[in-house]
This record gives sequence, structure tokens and C-alpha cells, in this order.
Amino acid sequence: MSDTRTLDIETDWGKPAFDELSSTASQLKENASGIVDRAKGKVQELGGKVHEWGDTAAAKINERRHTAAGALESTAGKMHHAADAGAQKISSAVHSAAEGVQSTATYLREHDTRQMLSDIEDVVRKRPGQSLLMAAAVGFLVGRAFRHD
Repeated sequence: MSDTRTLDIETDWGKPAFDELSSTASQLKENASGIVDRAKGKVQELGGKVHEWGDTAAAKINERRHTAAGALESTAGKMHHAADAGAQKISSAVHSAAEGVQSTATYLREHDTRQMLSDIEDVVRKRPGQSLLMAAAVGFLVGRAFRHD
């Protein structure tokens, strides 16, 4: 027959040892609670900063979209003017390109950042392959535009 005995800390080690162990456990619990509370605070603070950065970026985009639309409209007008002076085939192609630029300018002027992001998400969902190719082309063009050779 095996003699199984359970450990009774209060009886086996005495009341002072039990009280000290209990006090230590309470302190550990309080310290852990404090650490968790500080971590929650830091996460909330970081979340607020990220939200603020996103709002700032959206505001900057909104500020610049009217300027971009104006520049595109100006470019479209110059393209139409140049097309009128060119040969028939070239003229037709330039007019088509100018209409595309004008359409882009109108879109920028009439849609805010959130609407544009929503439209982009819809296009990417419907045509992921074409979206990747367009993103690569735009990235290449932007890289060339900002290159300092």
C-alpha cells in the first residue's frame, strides 16, 4: 500500500512561511498587472499615433490632388493643341491620350482619398494580374522621375 501524502504548506512549513509565500505571490500578481496595464497603454498610444499618421498622409494627398488634377488638365490641353497641329493618325492618338489625361484629372478632382482607395481595391480584386503589371509600371516611372542622374 502506498502512502500518499499531500503537502500542506501551512502545517508542514509553518504559518510564517505560508504568509511570506502568499505575500510574494500577491506582489508578483500586482507587478504583472502593472506590466500588463503599461503594455496596454503603450499599444493604445501607438495605435493613436498610427491613426494620426494615416490621417496626416490622407490630408496631404487630398491637398495635392487638386494641384495634380490641374497639372493633368493643363497637359491634356497642350496635348490637344499639339495634336491639332500634327498629322491625322498622330493627331487621333494624341487626342485619345489627352482625353485619358483629362479623365484622370476629372477623377482626381471629384474623388477624395477614401473613395480612390476603395476604387483601387475593387480593381485589384477584379483584375489582380493587370494590377500587378500596372503597379510595376507606375513604380518604374516614379523611380525614373525621382532619379538624380
